[in-house]
Amino acid sequence: MKSILPRAVSVAVAIGLTAACAPGQFTTATIYDSPAAFVRLEVDRTVETGREHSHPVSITPAQIAAVLAGIMIEEPLAKLPFYDDTSQPRRHRVFTEKEVVFFAPLLASALGQATPEEIVTFYESRDVSGTVREVTSGGIFIQGEILRIRLANYRSHTHQSADIGVVDTQDDRLTPLRSLAPQRGLLHFEPRSSMAPDPVKELSGIFSWDHREVAVRYRSLPPHPMTPEQPNPSLRP
Repeated sequence: MKSILPRAVSVAVAIGLTAACAPGQFTTATIYDSPAAFVRLEVDRTVETGREHSHPVSITPAQIAAVLAGIMIEEPLAKLPFYDDTSQPRRHRVFTEKEVVFFAPLLASALGQATPEEIVTFYESRDVSGTVREVTSGGIFIQGEILRIRLANYRSHTHQSADIGVVDTQDDRLTPLRSLAPQRGLLHFEPRSSMAPDPVKELSGIFSWDHREVAVRYRSLPPHPMTPEQPNPSLRP
């Protein structure tokens, strides 16, 4: 049986370091990493003693896929045609089918390795133009029978390189749980019968501001059919 002592020691050290350092995430393990996407385990600095997450947990990729496929976003009435895909309806899925197939196995593997003090983070970036990228990122964790997903960024725009004196103000790959800009749109889940009560309100620290969260009774969902696909950083068309 593989010992979990090294991982436990790593997480304990990471918690001590993040408590002593400036705000930010501390990566404890990398599940997948490419220039355009990653899935990582990071210390969740909001976890309180006695209220740790229910990790590690055995969950199938098809169960994770069912959650990802059910997350919906309702875009605001006023959109920016230059950046936004105006061909989509106002209410649509957050994750495309290609993204669901890509992320589900990675997130399932991460939740199976995570400790109670960790959160699984995900990140995706694609070029919009020569100087602008759009980022979708956030975190996922389980508490009892409830899976919670925090969407810090949904196609948030960031400058890829200097352009008329404008540059990135932070490395978005280092802060997947921090919003790059005020987030537009409301999150929902379908079917609504599988949506858990409102997310916990008494969050504190950097994970609590400007974040959207959906809580799902994931075991009530039928498995989402998936077709095998190798990791591909070019997730969106």
